[in-house]
Amino acid sequence: MKPIIQLIATAAATVAFATSAIAAEAPDALVKRISADVIDTVKADKDIQAGNRARIMDLVNSKILPHVDAEKMTQQAAGRYWRQATPEQQKQLIKEFTNLLVYTYAGALSQIKNETVEFKPFRAEANATDVEVRSQVNVSRGEPITLNYRLSNGPQGWKIYDINVLGAWLVQTYTSTFASEIGKNGVDGLIKKLAERNQQLASKPLKAPK
Repeated sequence: MKPIIQLIATAAATVAFATSAIAAEAPDALVKRISADVIDTVKADKDIQAGNRARIMDLVNSKILPHVDAEKMTQQAAGRYWRQATPEQQKQLIKEFTNLLVYTYAGALSQIKNETVEFKPFRAEANATDVEVRSQVNVSRGEPITLNYRLSNGPQGWKIYDINVLGAWLVQTYTSTFASEIGKNGVDGLIKKLAERNQQLASKPLKAPK
């Protein structure tokens, strides 16, 4: 085999192995890795701690969103109305809801200081395709904050599709809001409402200067 062809073949095999390893990563191991990576990045980046919007948004988009099933989150939040939406409306709903999630994550990341995350024992059947990973955020003052994740296993491996903070599941929280808005103004009305909310969040600082 010629050197260049051998190099290409080796590179391809390496990529295939890495992709397979990521897909096979256990759900609790995935969440632990993401949490540690994100928290370590925030604590090491002074710009993020100062509320630099570009840096925070880049962190969310690069380290969190790739592991989130935004389509499933949007579909479940929309409930029965999802089937009534056209493909284009579904596309716009995913886009606007994803943007809303980005701002939500970004706002939370800008507040990280000395918090640590403690994971509870993970329990799931060996062949389970839908699981819950439980954890709590330990803060310097006050009670620990419950932070649990729901993940499903698909062609691209495990992905997060819901988050529980202080006993409330994110998707369930938005389900009633989505249903109310669609009931009053239709799917397009919900898309417009989400877009307006995202514009408001985009104009606000992620963290008030000290």
